[in-house]
Amino acid sequence: MNSFMSWVGGKKALRDAVLARFPPYYERYIEVFGGAGWVLFRKPPGMDFEVYNDFNGNLANLYRCVRDKPNKLKYKLRYVLDSREDFDWIASLHKRGLFSRFRDVDRAAKFYQLIRYSYASGLDSFASQPHSIWSDFPMIDLAARRLQKVVVENKDFEKLIRQYDRPVSFFYCDPPYFATENYYKDVGFKTKDHIRLRDSLMDIKGKFLVSYNDCPEIRELWDKPNIHIEEISRINNLAQRYDGGSQYAELLISNYDTSERLRAVRQLSLFDDETDNFGGIIL
Repeated sequence: MNSFMSWVGGKKALRDAVLARFPPYYERYIEVFGGAGWVLFRKPPGMDFEVYNDFNGNLANLYRCVRDKPNKLKYKLRYVLDSREDFDWIASLHKRGLFSRFRDVDRAAKFYQLIRYSYASGLDSFASQPHSIWSDFPMIDLAARRLQKVVVENKDFEKLIRQYDRPVSFFYCDPPYFATENYYKDVGFKTKDHIRLRDSLMDIKGKFLVSYNDCPEIRELWDKPNIHIEEISRINNLAQRYDGGSQYAELLISNYDTSERLRAVRQLSLFDDETDNFGGIIL
């Protein structure tokens, strides 16, 4: 999906920073706010148990169909039109909450089309850009192979964390950023949910890493004993057109020392020129 890929590309620096700070050892990887799977698809598939979760039922259904029925999904997408009329009709169905009436593959195809042909993945406005969905089919096949052993969930984050928490579990959380309620209007993530996420993670048996926008409210919220807060920055893609080199400040919050993995990576680089071990694909 070009819309997904552009969003992931804009957060490449954050993604690489997150991957470099994974704990040295874990057996369960749970991506709590899966979205585009931007970390999961870059993370090398291993022997660990992997879970993708998103509260958006249309998105979770799409990933299940990509994993289990890629050929049927491609068949449904083969003759869709890059058409404003078609887009407006599908967008109206989505706005009225009617996607759930369709069977899984039909629902997935319509949601894919809506994302693919909307402006900035907003699901509302037609992008008016030429594109053949046929060119996406190889990527769907790659994604299907990568997802074969991934559990796809559609749960509230609190229930998910409680279900999968073990001493060997590692939760990566990329929640809606603070004060972005208008952008995430379909999710409805409010201040109380930021607090609920913190409380859900504070007493888990496993490890967690959370990425957030750097703001006073989040710093205060996570100012707790045994919690590590690290400042990082990345290029602000949206501001580049007006202010070259503009940086976007973010926070990485964890209940473990993230420098362990960083030290291991630096040691590896002394003996191995190929230090970028984070292969994978992006849907």
